[in-house]
Amino acid sequence: VLAPRRRWIFPGLDQRLAAAPALGSGAPPARPYAAAAKTAKKGSQKTKQEETKKKQVTKRRLLMSKPVDDVYLTWYYERPSYDLEEAVGMLKKFQELDFTHPKQYVYINVFLDMALQKKKKVDPFASAVLLPYRFTDETNKVLVFTENEQEAEIARENGAAVVGGLELIKWILEDEIQVDFYVAVPAIMPKLIPLRNKLRRKYPSTKRNSLGHDIPKMLQLFREGLEYMVEDENIIKTRIARV
Repeated sequence: VLAPRRRWIFPGLDQRLAAAPALGSGAPPARPYAAAAKTAKKGSQKTKQEETKKKQVTKRRLLMSKPVDDVYLTWYYERPSYDLEEAVGMLKKFQELDFTHPKQYVYINVFLDMALQKKKKVDPFASAVLLPYRFTDETNKVLVFTENEQEAEIARENGAAVVGGLELIKWILEDEIQVDFYVAVPAIMPKLIPLRNKLRRKYPSTKRNSLGHDIPKMLQLFREGLEYMVEDENIIKTRIARV
């Protein structure tokens, strides 16, 4: 909606325009608005922030070795460590006190030193390992890539879920075949390149012991083995037993 009169929009504008000097006159025009303040330099702001941080830093209190009372602040004391036999005994005692199932899993966190001399650090990885004592009856489904009929028969006898050659590629790409692990013999690897992006870390390789000629050994590792992977750059979190 347009205002009928100009002064309704800016009261006193007519008087300002009348008082303004004509073009070509020596007097500079009046500036009714204040100039914007200059921003401070970034360097000065950083120094102030650094000074405040230095002031806020306080000396950390040295941790004490062992508490003398039953109730204490845990962050004032060093975390206790126990021998393996003592730690397992404590887990069994806690299980009785908490009335939890005696076959519950035991988990561990393994902290790795991923630093190298030449490289900055080791890249996170995943693998499988055969434990001396199995704590579960579950077995993984393993697919074996081979075009040799004798190798295929050996794979079936040792518990392979799926055995085949090039005909399996289409079914895997279309998610018609889904297994836990994939192993292969070296002769068929040049033909499995279309599956590299699909399988990713499960793609057969010598680093993961999923590529080789010993089919029974590979099947035992991936059917009965425990899979683990590095999380948070240097930690392996996995289960290893039952209470």
